[in-house]
Amino acid sequence: MNIKYILGAILTFPLLPLMYFQGKKIKASVPRLPEAKGTNGLCSISSEKTLRMLTIGESTIAGVGVNTHEEGFTGALANELATKLKTDVDWKVYAKSGYTAKRVSEKIIDLIKEKSIDLIVIGLGGNDAFELNTPKKWAKDVQKLIKTIRLKFKETPIVFINMPPIKEFPAFTSLIKFSIGNLVNILGKELEKIVKDYENVYYYSREIISADIIKRFELKIKPTDLFSDGVHPSKTTYQVWAKDVSNFITQSKEIKNALQQSV
Repeated sequence: MNIKYILGAILTFPLLPLMYFQGKKIKASVPRLPEAKGTNGLCSISSEKTLRMLTIGESTIAGVGVNTHEEGFTGALANELATKLKTDVDWKVYAKSGYTAKRVSEKIIDLIKEKSIDLIVIGLGGNDAFELNTPKKWAKDVQKLIKTIRLKFKETPIVFINMPPIKEFPAFTSLIKFSIGNLVNILGKELEKIVKDYENVYYYSREIISADIIKRFELKIKPTDLFSDGVHPSKTTYQVWAKDVSNFITQSKEIKNALQQSV
């Protein structure tokens, strides 16, 4: 039983009608941006080694907010890993805007045709929070996703990246930031517990906070500049986020050793 979730649900339930109307107004005001183009690529540093990477998930992995995946999270992550690991990175994106963990498990994993992969990076959580999925349902769906992936790739390292920073979204009202933002944090805590039950499955749990990102990476921008449409990341954010995740991957001895052995 998740006490924080239950207390949050009790507080939020009477406010659901107001949240519904605020949500409709936000949806009408936020421009509908397309997913990025070019779902596969090769980051080459003229190495004799090649790391094969898949990224899987919702709108951020689908590159909403930039024109191409080379400008988005996956392309930036490939560049960072290529430099840090001194290897070429062959990458492919499997993602869809609006997808939850359940939909990814049911609709995306079967589309993966690759037979051998060295690294899988997953970005989810936002849509599960928007749909008000409970921690129990989220846990069940994430566990199913991991098991479904393991049917195809038995030992490939799986890295879940940070939960989306809903409390930071400029387009959202204070009420939605509080309610959905707290829920996504609860789902993140649940994910932190889930990955401990699996070998070679990891979660980068650091909360994304605009002020922290700007300070750590010495960015000369305003917090709102981190978002392309008030909700999705900007090109700068994708690049910085990818750098941060690459640091997590390469500074983890377990993940780095697994990658070095596979390539």
